Order: sequence, then C-alpha cells, then structure tokens
Amino acid sequence: MLLNSWPIRVLISRAARAYGFLDPVKLVAKIRSFAQPSEFSEPIELLRAGMLFHARGLVNTKAIQNNLDWIWPYWVERQFNPADESFIPRAFSFSHINLTHRNWTAVGLPDVPFYPIVDPRGLVTPLFDGWSLDFWLLPTRQQILAPARLPEFSQQLACDPNLHVRSTARWGDISLEMDVALALHNLEPHCTVSLSPVGLREGFVAVSLRPYNPEGISFVEKVAVSADGGGWIVNGRHPVLFDRRPEQIILSTYTHGDASHRLTEPVPETTVSCSVGMATAVALFRIDGLREHPLEVRTPIYNELEPNKRPVVTRPVSWADARSRFSALRISDPRLQRLYDLAVANLVLHAPREVYPGPYTYKRFWFRDAAFILHAILALGDIERTRRTLALFAPRQRHDGYFLSQEGEWDSNGEAIWIYHRFAQLTGEPLPEPWLNAIEKGARWIIRKRLPADSGLPEAGLLPAGFSAEHLGPNDFYYWDDFWGVAGLRCAADLLRDRAPDTAIEFTRAAANFMATIERSFPQSPHRRFPGAIPASPRRRMDSGAIGSIVADYPLQLFTPRDPRILKTADYLRDHSSFEGGFFQNMIHSGINAYLTLHLAQVRLRAGEVEAAHQLINRVADLASPTGQWPEAIHPRTGGGCMGDGEHIWAAAEWALMLRACFVREEDDGLVVAPGVPPAWWRDEPATFSRTLTRYGEVSVEVAPAAAGRAVVTVKGNWRGAPPHLVIALPGARPQARRAAGPREEFHLEVAP
Repeated sequence: MLLNSWPIRVLISRAARAYGFLDPVKLVAKIRSFAQPSEFSEPIELLRAGMLFHARGLVNTKAIQNNLDWIWPYWVERQFNPADESFIPRAFSFSHINLTHRNWTAVGLPDVPFYPIVDPRGLVTPLFDGWSLDFWLLPTRQQILAPARLPEFSQQLACDPNLHVRSTARWGDISLEMDVALALHNLEPHCTVSLSPVGLREGFVAVSLRPYNPEGISFVEKVAVSADGGGWIVNGRHPVLFDRRPEQIILSTYTHGDASHRLTEPVPETTVSCSVGMATAVALFRIDGLREHPLEVRTPIYNELEPNKRPVVTRPVSWADARSRFSALRISDPRLQRLYDLAVANLVLHAPREVYPGPYTYKRFWFRDAAFILHAILALGDIERTRRTLALFAPRQRHDGYFLSQEGEWDSNGEAIWIYHRFAQLTGEPLPEPWLNAIEKGARWIIRKRLPADSGLPEAGLLPAGFSAEHLGPNDFYYWDDFWGVAGLRCAADLLRDRAPDTAIEFTRAAANFMATIERSFPQSPHRRFPGAIPASPRRRMDSGAIGSIVADYPLQLFTPRDPRILKTADYLRDHSSFEGGFFQNMIHSGINAYLTLHLAQVRLRAGEVEAAHQLINRVADLASPTGQWPEAIHPRTGGGCMGDGEHIWAAAEWALMLRACFVREEDDGLVVAPGVPPAWWRDEPATFSRTLTRYGEVSVEVAPAAAGRAVVTVKGNWRGAPPHLVIALPGARPQARRAAGPREEFHLEVAP
C-alpha cells in the first residue's frame, strides 16, 4: 500500500497540511490503532466492494433527495418518508444507501448462474446490478397506482414446478397480479414477467423502465423503441420485449423529468439519450386488451462477465429433478415445512457450479460461505453438486498452501479441509489425489502460520491477527480462526492416515498442541465480568464477537456436548447480544442475524435444551420475508434487511441443517435421533426426514403417533460398515439407546403429555 512508503507518507502529510486538510496519514494510523497489528489491515476485495457500494451511495445522494416527485423503489419510498418508521435523517450522511429494506428474491433455473431479482413491491431487476422494470395500474392517465407506495403487498415464492415469484398489488377492489420467472426461449434464458389486471374496467397497465435497482441508481443512458414498436433497446444492447404492441410509449430524460410525469403529453421521440444516465420509459397497454391473455414482458439475459454475450443453456435441468436429490422433510407445521422446501430450492439455485452466498450483493466466492452452504447440500444428499464445486477448491489454492478468498482471513484453510473431510465422511468415497495434495499443503500452511509459542503474549501460538469473518470486529487474534485451524489439522490427519501415516501422526500432534494452546489462552483473570465464557479473542472483553467462538461446538464439535465454556458463552450472547429473541450483532451488521441465531439454536439443541432451541428456531421463522428469505442482517424495527445480500444463502443452508438436526445429529460415538422433534410435528401424522447422509451411511427417521401417550420412532439406515450406536432422544420421552442391528430399527416410547 502507498501509506507503507515513508516518502509517500511525508508527501501526503505535507500536501494535506498545505491545503488545510486533516493529515490522512495520522488519521489512518489512529483508525488502525483500534485493531491488533496485522499483515493486512483491510482486505483489498472488501475495500473494492465498499468503494463501489458507497460510490453508488454518492450517486443516490445526488439523484434521489431532490427528485422525490419521481416514483422510486420501495426502500426509497419508505426510508425517505419522515412519517415512516424506516425514515433515516440524511443530514451529514456521506452516501445514501438502502439500510432498512435490503430484501429481494431471486428466480432462476438449476445450474444457470443468472438471477433476476424481485423487490418487496414487485420491482424486477432482470440483469445483474442493472436497471429495473416496474409495473403500475393507471385508471386514468392522471392517476398512477404504483406498488412501491403501497403499505401492504402480497408476495410469495413458489416452485410448482418452476421457481417463480407471484405478487399481487391491491388498491381496494382492483389489483395487479405479477408473476416473475426465468424461462428458456430457444435455449436462451429470459427474465419473463406476466401481468394480469383484475377489477379495473378501463385504463392502462404501465410497464416502466427505471434507472435504479434495490441498491440505488443504475444508469440508463439511452432508450430506443425497437423497430417493430414491440419493445425497447436499453443502453444500445439490452432488449425488453412485449408480446404485443403498446398503445403508447413515452420516453424521457433527466432534463424532462420522470416519464411518469409526461403521460398526458404528446411525446413523439422514439429514441432518447441522457448524459446524466437517468433516462426512463413507460409503455401503456389498454386494460380491455389484457382480459383474456396476460401481458408478457421478456428480457434476454446477458452474462455480466461477458456483457456482449447471451448465454445458451444446452442441457437444461428440471426443478423436479434437481430437488429430488435432496432429503425430504414432512412435518405438521406448514410454515416451517415451506421454509425448508424454499431453502432447498435456494441451495440448488445458488450452486450452479460455483457457490454464491447471494444472488446480488454476494454473488462471488468465499471459502467460508461455501463450506457452510456445501455442508447443507451434501448432508441433504446432493453428492454430485457438492463434488463439482469441491473440484474448484484446489485450483484456488496458492502455491504456499493458502486457500485464498481474500487476504487477511485465516479461517479459510480450516474450512476448506473440513468440507473435504465431510465429503469423504458422508459419501464414503476416497478423495482424488489432487484434493489430498491440496489438503496436505493446506494443513502445513496452518502449522506455519501460527505465531511463535514462546513470546509470552496472550496470543502466543495462535494464528495472527486478521480480518477473519467481518462480523467479529476489527483485526484481532480470533478464536474463530484458531478453532477452524484445529479442525483442519484433525481432518487432514484423518484423510491422510492411509496415504501418509507419518504425516497423519504429525498433523494429529499439531492439532492437539494447537488445541491445548487455545485453551491455555482463554482469559482466566478472577476480575473478568463473565468468567468461563470464551471471548472473540484473548485480548477482547466479552462482546457480540464471541458468536465466533461457539464454532467450537457447532459445527466443529471440538468440545463435548454441554461444555460449560460454550454454554456460558451462549448465555452471555442471549443476555447481552440479543433483540426480541434473535442474536443481534452489534459489530458492523447492527441487525438480527438469522444464520447466527441458528448457530446458537444448534448449540442449545446439542446441549439438550430443546425448548430454548425451538424458541430460536421459531424466532428465525418469524423473521423470514414473505418469500421465505432472510437477508444477512435484519433491521430490528422495520423487519427488512439492513446489511449484506437481501437473500442470504448461508441462512438458507443453516435453516435446512437446523431442521435436519432436529431429526438426526452425528456424534463420534453414533447417532442422536429425534432430539428436536416436538409433539406438534407428529401428533396428527408421522413426521419424517428422509435420505440424509451421515458418516455412518444414509439415514431416514420417522416419528409416528401410536396409542395415546406413545410414539414410534423408526430409523432406516443404509449403513456403511458396522451399524452405529443409536440414542433416541425424543422430547418428552425417556431416552433409549442400543446399537442398530440392521437396516431398520423401531423404538416404542411413552411420551409425557
């Protein structure tokens, strides 16, 4: 970095003082002093993303607040409205960004990496980070009914048989029904919108081109009416196609105002160019021409990495086929059932080959997110989808063994090796030689990366200070990284045991030494405010960053169930970092995290605290959007997204894994069966979880009602090797335990009322 050069620092400081500016060198030094010294103060990838994010925010600052008579997206209509709870005073804000309703829902096809998104009021963004299409009703040309301004709205995501978002905007007795999907036309993916007005005898449906999306402004510099008059060409290359000619098309530029202002004017232009990048367009279709056949609007998809290329899907995969490979859940709670089914669909959608933690803001790769998402895909049975993504891991590894997502994150090697190991455990397959080579290199990198053990400092022997998972706080010696390092070494030792016994012994000893070092580093001062709990790092007091430390229990199981240090940490987070029953991350996210709340639920369930686990599960269900999505962080007042992607696939993965854990959990000594299946799920009809992969083989669990006060738990296993020891821990019943004798075991239990 430039600031690491002494001459450059001097020149910058002198120039700043000469012009009366604050010395940026001293300022950066002060800012960095809040964190522990690290090789990388800020990952360049996050700096780049942050700069792009706030660059748009600066454009929003110029474009929105002095044009509030335009029709804006839902988040602007709410966040800029002083009468709304979402209102944020703008005052000295550096940039204006969506902090209250970061919600959207992707549609798509299996194995197709393109995701049109739909916002909470039906605004459709067909192309990645592009402009949008909005849809209005016009009883007259002077009256615009815009869904973005509605306080209530109906929207749901369904997969019957294809994935689509169905929305309904209502104004009294009239409504506009919208259906959005990604469909193939001559093997090309097109974002397809179907529009049906209901209850309006005359007037128009308006299709409007908008120079924004759920993040803010997305420039439209040129709009032209297509040669046949049945669509637009946007920015000279992107067509928008109507299935019939509109009665009128109105084009406008920033100078002339929003096209919605010109509906009563004669507008003869068929092409407009806008140097500001705020061109808009409206196409009007008479209601009486739409009564029998809905209006269809299509936008061909372009690859954002190759902007002039329209992709072709040569081997389409049906949704029915893609979903059939996953474990099936059947419970009597329709809300939780629906959220599980949608989570499965989203896991398929966002793992076309790469694994994406979201369709928009997070449409890129991290080993951390990939490990958690792939674990869900694998545990739920889709081996091939997992295999093809794991094949991309080794090519991403540096020559020194570092699995690099972004510099300064030291957890990725442990995560990559752990998910390799889970693949071997759950499939029973030997790993390919290139994978094993990458695993050995990655484990040696962990050993080399540790700090000297004899420094006498609290962090002696741990991994260096780093950025780690960004929600833990400023650079520090995070236990999150260290626990993943231990898990990586243990997994590498197990995977290399037959191939290289001496190396496996070396890694086993290194893991034991690392774990002992971590435990010795836990703060032990008698003056600690929360003795026994594990902070985020040895140099930190207890705060919400301690959420990272429970990774030792879930998913890594480095400690035994009910370890008092883990439970004290979970108790602290419940008492000091929660809001209305969900984990509230004070660091950066400043919102309720669905996925981290589910981490706590996993800890509670493993500890046998079933009621506490279900309180957290139900809270996460409450936080789901109408389309069954969770943004990365959720605003405590609006219930909308306030951080990250509006559709967080890590959260979907955790939801699916949480419901799996209610039916079956793996431990080193066998399987714990039905530990989180409450009576409400099985009292009226059997509750089942079918065909989940475990380290002992494929397992299906059924909990069925029997005579009054009794239940039958059936375990079906396609065991690999000796059948495992089974512990039946159905809530309300006395536990039963025995080793499975064959592929089917039944347990008859008395259940307390």
